[in-house]
Amino acid sequence: MERNDVMSERRSLRSRRKWKRKKRFFIAIIFLMFITTLSYAGYEYMMGKQESQGRVSGDDGSEYSIDDISSKYKDEFKGVDNNDGKTNVLLLGVDQREDETPRSDTIMIAQYDENGERAKVASLMRDMYVNIPGHGYNKLNAAFALGGPELMRQTIKENFGVDVEYYSIVDFDGFTHIVDTLAPNGVEVDIEKDMQYKASDTNIDLKQGTHDLNGEELLGYARYRSDSKGDFARVERQQEVIKLLKEEAVSFNGVMKAPRLVGTLQPYIDTNVGSGKILDLGKDLIFNPIDDVETFSLPEEDNVWNERKEYPIGLVLAHDEEKSAEALQEFLN
Repeated sequence: MERNDVMSERRSLRSRRKWKRKKRFFIAIIFLMFITTLSYAGYEYMMGKQESQGRVSGDDGSEYSIDDISSKYKDEFKGVDNNDGKTNVLLLGVDQREDETPRSDTIMIAQYDENGERAKVASLMRDMYVNIPGHGYNKLNAAFALGGPELMRQTIKENFGVDVEYYSIVDFDGFTHIVDTLAPNGVEVDIEKDMQYKASDTNIDLKQGTHDLNGEELLGYARYRSDSKGDFARVERQQEVIKLLKEEAVSFNGVMKAPRLVGTLQPYIDTNVGSGKILDLGKDLIFNPIDDVETFSLPEEDNVWNERKEYPIGLVLAHDEEKSAEALQEFLN
């Protein structure tokens, strides 16, 4: 019995040693994978950073570090996260022309519900006639020109009873870089008709049919409004583009390009969404991918009419304000 006990103990000892070796091996593999992933992410981020530094220069033509770029509006923005599990972000697409006051051509509220794992995008048409706190009635996009994202936040809350917690401003150069980084071979779009429009700063020339559009072409597709439906058609195309980019972002290639994308876009995005919040949202979206993005447009087609106001306001989209507020709250809540 003693001999058997000794042999059994030896076998048990060998088994424990073998398990420890395997355990150390697995730990080493996991650690190596972690280091590799971290190194890859760091490399891609730095490459994106260098690419953006190559594109961005100061007034004298000299390049500057994107580390010097800070949020212009962060300190004055008063949106507060109420920790209800829903994140509301004010998305603003801005047309910045040299020293002119930036114009917000695209106004959206993006909502992510981490509990229901749902994403929604509400588009607010820029020509809606609204009451801008402290400035009286004007077109919605005038709020940004008059007081940046904070006055836009106040205006949306005043008119529609919806408060946003964060903002993210993307200029049109930033949009084209998002597209070209996510989809270097272009984004496939089914263009319903020929689109041509030319101005001093814009040249849109798209042909009907299915085409792979690069960043500049996709921007033109999203901005085009020279047809009978005007802004209504443009908002539909913008929402379509949001969905197409979502598909690119949550794909395997999109996830792998995320670090480079973050580094590349820093000079073109002004946001108060912190890196911790971005990582939390990114983690949720990767492990709980969203099948579809629900979309909504305001004003609704059955609650809008054209009105001409005194100069310099001009033609606006008038609407029943109470109905608009109820519709937006119902969609988001």
